[in-house]
Amino acid sequence: MIDPFSSAVELATAIREREVSPVEVAECYLDRIAKLDPKLNAFCFRADDDVRAAAADAADAVVRSAPEELPSFHGVPIPVKDLVDVAGWPTTYGSLATHRAPRTASDPVVQRLTGAGFIPLGKTTTSEFGAVSFTESEAQGISRNPWDPSRTPGGSSGGAAIAVAAGMAPIAHAEDGGGSIRVPAACTGLVGLKPTRGLVTNACVEVEGFGTGGVVSRTLADTAAALDVLARHDPGAWWSPPTPTRSLTDALTTAPPTGLRIGVLTTSLIDGISVEPACLTAVDTTLRTLERAGHEIVDDQLPLPTAEELLPTFMKIWNVAGAGIPLADPDRVEPHNRAQRDAAGTVDSWAYAESVHTAQQLSRRVVEAFTSSVDLLVTPTTACLPPQVGAWRESGDPVAASYPMAVFTSLFNVTGQPAISVPVRHDDASGLPVGVQLVAAPWREDLVLQVARTLEQTHPWAQRRPAM
Repeated sequence: MIDPFSSAVELATAIREREVSPVEVAECYLDRIAKLDPKLNAFCFRADDDVRAAAADAADAVVRSAPEELPSFHGVPIPVKDLVDVAGWPTTYGSLATHRAPRTASDPVVQRLTGAGFIPLGKTTTSEFGAVSFTESEAQGISRNPWDPSRTPGGSSGGAAIAVAAGMAPIAHAEDGGGSIRVPAACTGLVGLKPTRGLVTNACVEVEGFGTGGVVSRTLADTAAALDVLARHDPGAWWSPPTPTRSLTDALTTAPPTGLRIGVLTTSLIDGISVEPACLTAVDTTLRTLERAGHEIVDDQLPLPTAEELLPTFMKIWNVAGAGIPLADPDRVEPHNRAQRDAAGTVDSWAYAESVHTAQQLSRRVVEAFTSSVDLLVTPTTACLPPQVGAWRESGDPVAASYPMAVFTSLFNVTGQPAISVPVRHDDASGLPVGVQLVAAPWREDLVLQVARTLEQTHPWAQRRPAM
């Protein structure tokens, strides 16, 4: 019998060794989706017949091929966030305003996933255009946290996180433009790594490179192996580095260097946002673990931008995040996104270019500190535990309501640095997962994974499961 909470790497191995069939694996997850998703709302589009047909083809390939001839994730299901295209399926961007026509081609991220043997399992819910840190929309409804369905799973990759946390998928594609991989990972007890800017390319550069693709998973091994698939040189992209010469899977098995300089940030860059005790406790737990592992906690203050420097610059760029999305009926765009589009319309091209210029200057200032002052930075992933569903709409300012969720993550979308959220503990009072964020210099995914591995070994989380 298949354990639906198996890791993607474990399932791939079992399929390759003919211990289970891709058809059995697909049916396991389709059954889980049918049972659990009506309550949790992780999936906005299902094509079960497509999944079964792909699984049958994968099963035939297992019979015909030697194990070493199969791609690394042959026959493993993976849902895709409803912000990127899958050929033959619609992409709605979580909006009532978009076209529903099936897409003619898959996004490069999806092409890499299917090229590695993954089977698209359906599309997962997102906030409209992925604009806020809650996964609720007029088009797709309210998505709920498996650990407490009255709470949000975070966003905007909340559907992806629900699917994995509830055992409806072994791993899920996700996207991150301001924290949308890391925030849902923290809210649902998963691993979520935002790669370095440009390491994983989509069809177009998203929000001046703030946005990038990745996955949410239960284990660091799954995250590393998936990024080995996704981090491929893309000659058609505006910028794309050469394919890494060393795999992250290999790096994960290597112990991190000792004596790393570990910086700490637990104060919000935005005045008025306090960090909840559960999030501070998770940071303290992390620092004690890393100190015992031989690393040095340093007090150096990083040259971080103030809110007055960062927010106007970030928002001028973020307000155009919906550009390029094909709309069938612009009047059906939700109010908070209409407000962002209206705000974007008041900024001329010169002012926009100046904001991009400022963002690059702020980014350089922060990144240079990761060579001169610290090797790694530890922060809470979020400033709060997962809020109640609907809280962001009731606030009167949906974008500002996302600040406590994204205040520690969005800066590193601007700087383009790799940042990972890992679920080091659960809150004693509520039982909700709590994530901690590790940030390194650009292109040091290997380092964040290696240090996170110390945490995974000391505070194992993969076997924690919500009571479904």
